[in-house]
Amino acid sequence: MTDTNEAQPDASGPTAVPASAAPGYFKAGPVVMLVIAGVAVLTDQITKILAVTVLEPGRPVELIGETVRLTLIRNPGAAFSMGTDLTAVLSVVAIVVVVGLSWFSRRVHSRWWAWGLGLVLGGAAGNLIDRLLRDPGVLRGHVVDFVSVGWWPVFNVADSCLVAGVIVIAVAVLRNIDYDGTPVSDRADRPKRTAVSDNGDEKSADG
Repeated sequence: MTDTNEAQPDASGPTAVPASAAPGYFKAGPVVMLVIAGVAVLTDQITKILAVTVLEPGRPVELIGETVRLTLIRNPGAAFSMGTDLTAVLSVVAIVVVVGLSWFSRRVHSRWWAWGLGLVLGGAAGNLIDRLLRDPGVLRGHVVDFVSVGWWPVFNVADSCLVAGVIVIAVAVLRNIDYDGTPVSDRADRPKRTAVSDNGDEKSADG
């Protein structure tokens, strides 16, 4: 016989759906993000070595008239020559960003976010290498910039990666895509994690 007093499961309650079941879930996200970052760093450093070897300070090489030129400068500041008097502070911030994104990569399961954060990580790491290894010293090294386009400040491959990465992430947000491949709009509807207390009552894991 069936006990009619037995508690039945609440079919109307929210059901947790794993992120891996989402249509936009990308299992290889962490690996792709780190590979993109590695390619960005390698490209950035190779082009900087070539720029230092081939170009001479104060003697720009015109590619498209005076609109697009290669001109070698040493930048103590941030991307596009901003914050030139904050070299050490910018170096510490870059270290935090690189370490933080590297740790966070394991949670990225969206193609858009893998590309975007990979470019940001590669750009930050590329310029950080200059700050750590180039003159005048550790945390105070000047970044090599060599691309000049019109009125825009002179920049390098790492700077371009940073900007491109931010744009890709912005597109992902506009497309309602979260970093784990699920729609951003679904996050508010996901059930909160619960923990069972000693007396059998459920309570939110958030306290």
